[in-house]
Amino acid sequence: MITINLLGGAKKALSTDKLKFEKDNSTISELLVFLQTQIPKNTHALDVKNILVAVNGVDSSTLDGFETKIKDGDTVSIIPVIHGGSQRMKFQIFNDNIELIGIKHVDDPIGFLDDLRKKYPDLVIQGIRSCFVLGPNHAKKIIAISRAAQKDRIMLSNKIETDILMRFACTKQISEAIKKIGLQRKQDFILIVIGRKQSLNKLFYEVRTHLKSNLISIKNVVFLKKEFKISKKQLDAVISNTPLEDLLAEKAAILFR
Repeated sequence: MITINLLGGAKKALSTDKLKFEKDNSTISELLVFLQTQIPKNTHALDVKNILVAVNGVDSSTLDGFETKIKDGDTVSIIPVIHGGSQRMKFQIFNDNIELIGIKHVDDPIGFLDDLRKKYPDLVIQGIRSCFVLGPNHAKKIIAISRAAQKDRIMLSNKIETDILMRFACTKQISEAIKKIGLQRKQDFILIVIGRKQSLNKLFYEVRTHLKSNLISIKNVVFLKKEFKISKKQLDAVISNTPLEDLLAEKAAILFR
């Protein structure tokens, strides 16, 4: 008997968080076919191109992918991956794999972040309060500025994760950046993660119980205008379809040591 744990959209699609699969010595592909047969009528099929499958806690992409053999006693977890959606946004900058992952408030966010950095030393990991991210394109622009500064050796700090923090906060002072947009108790935040896909998937699997349902809030627009004292006159002076986003990126780009 193989236990199937269903998370996120998979749990919603099948109206349960757990199923049993009795076909021993089969493959993940066969298990996914079985899952499709269990989905109620008039419900969307499971998008197998956008899921992470873990076998006994190990990402199947590090094994044999969907041809990975599963046997009696194994536990298979199905985790939908939302590209550009509510919990996880993925993109590339300078060939780097980058993800934004929404996290619900945790009791000790600083400890949570430090623990992830210790477990995944090959990843660049930073956390910032959710309200400081206008949207995915805003995040892309800020991270691209930090990566360009890293390439040109003109970062605001010796570490790129600190440079990213300071540019989102639009300040050259580390202490001010931490105070302004650093993680706080009982507040949602966004993880910015850079690195190899394999490690990114492992990290995503680990934080799955803390995922925030909506990565970006529309309320961030009003908040950011007020926080950075951006007036309507300033916005009207920008010839762009995304004036607030561009002004925030400009503020981040002009920071130098």
